[in-house]
Amino acid sequence: MDAMLNAFYDQVPNAEVASERVTFGTSGHRGRATERTFNAAHIWAITQAVVDYRQAQGYEGPLFLGLDTHALSRPAWECALQVLVANGVKVHIEKDRGYTATPLVSHAILQHNADKSAPRADGLIITPSHNPPEDGGIKYNPHHGGPADTDATSWIEERANEYLSRFDDVPRVSLEEALAHATEYDFTTLYVENLAQVVDIEAIEKAGLKLGADPMGGTALPVWQAITQHFALDLKVVNTRVDMSFAFMPPDHDGKIRMDCSSSAAMANLLTIKDRFDVAFGNDPDADRHGIVDAAGLMNPNHFLAVCIDYLITHRPAWTQQGVSQLKIGKTLVSSSMIDRVVASHGATLYEVPVGFKWFVDGLHEGWLAFGGEESAGASLLTRDGRAWSTDKDGVALCLLAAEIMAVTGKTPSAYYRELTERFGEPFYKRVDTPCSAEEKAAFKRLNAKSVTTDTLAGDPIEAVLVQAPGNGANIGGIKVTTANGWFAARPSGTESLYKIYAESFKGAAHLDVLLESAHELLVNVLNQ
Repeated sequence: MDAMLNAFYDQVPNAEVASERVTFGTSGHRGRATERTFNAAHIWAITQAVVDYRQAQGYEGPLFLGLDTHALSRPAWECALQVLVANGVKVHIEKDRGYTATPLVSHAILQHNADKSAPRADGLIITPSHNPPEDGGIKYNPHHGGPADTDATSWIEERANEYLSRFDDVPRVSLEEALAHATEYDFTTLYVENLAQVVDIEAIEKAGLKLGADPMGGTALPVWQAITQHFALDLKVVNTRVDMSFAFMPPDHDGKIRMDCSSSAAMANLLTIKDRFDVAFGNDPDADRHGIVDAAGLMNPNHFLAVCIDYLITHRPAWTQQGVSQLKIGKTLVSSSMIDRVVASHGATLYEVPVGFKWFVDGLHEGWLAFGGEESAGASLLTRDGRAWSTDKDGVALCLLAAEIMAVTGKTPSAYYRELTERFGEPFYKRVDTPCSAEEKAAFKRLNAKSVTTDTLAGDPIEAVLVQAPGNGANIGGIKVTTANGWFAARPSGTESLYKIYAESFKGAAHLDVLLESAHELLVNVLNQ
């Protein structure tokens, strides 16, 4: 751990080496100090680029600065603060210099900017999300409170790499001066006191459910502790440890330490004691993801999204005052088609977008998208009266929503999902990673609806070939092929020499295997044309 922290300051990235430059993916810039991909110079450069961006956008309000519990997060947070204060930016940090969960930063930005007469605020969050302990990350949330879009991140990335080659020119003050000029802000109290706006806390209190929460060593810890103090819930925080090495974590499926609350291997600690609770939950280090556990075990994220959507459409009357057909529900292209069937059954409108939560931000911010969810256990929703709550993923609110669903319906989330399968059929879902050459990666960019010349997939007629998302027309970075009984989607990895195939069948596990085989054969043909 000491070597890693020393490397953060001592290792100097080379701006001429592609692998060491600033690169913004779907969740900001991530890397490792020992590989010269996440070092002090990166943070200085990125933060100065954000300062330039917010000046260009006319932001004169505070910047809300958060961080998670990864080892590199605190030093990176300090570096960012030193640059921000040197540039005269008003910075809000958690009181007592505490950790700050992603949804709390998003909520704080929205609350500040709700006053249209106030100068606009934005935020930076130091986190690599659920990544291993040695990783670091930083992401930018503009005035809308959610992840920055591609235009913003491209601008920041380009400017940051200019600064990376001359990072000594980036102004900085001492840490002591930076801390003295920062404003302590009670993110946690603001968020917790407002929770009843988005979840029916009263129903959970009345039901007397036994609830368990595992923050997995992350920023959800102070939030869950505050929730137990603020509300009359029978809620037990089962793990209060914070350790930069995350040594208490069970290894994930591949033997690595990864705080992934959608992984049954990583969630083993909570699963061992699940029978103590009616429903329990876990969160990743920045609390933007949720893992839901009940008597049946850890729920598949796709299954829980379908349950949430079905429940919310029927239990949020303010959402449907203008008619259910006006209600839009967001999903990514690789999320389960069970969601499509649930949404259609209520006469609501499906809003299907490429992978990345950023595609939901405008809809949540403007109030025309009631719910947006990803297959990777990230989601957010409007308040009960239809206003923006968090435009970034909110793992805490989704965990409490699981408790509300059980409190109101008397069904565990898993039992609720089983009823959905009785109504709509049972889907079988799998993701497979396939080695991919540079030429094949490049071929993905050339794909179009005419690239697929066959009429059938796994024995069923092809209904659609998509290279753009139906919801917003954005390029999906790959291809999706659908039939009446299943689909597959494929897109290349941004960091590895492989492409990912997602597939789902409503005809059974055997048909899913056939579908995956057919998808692979089809891709080999179209990528090598």
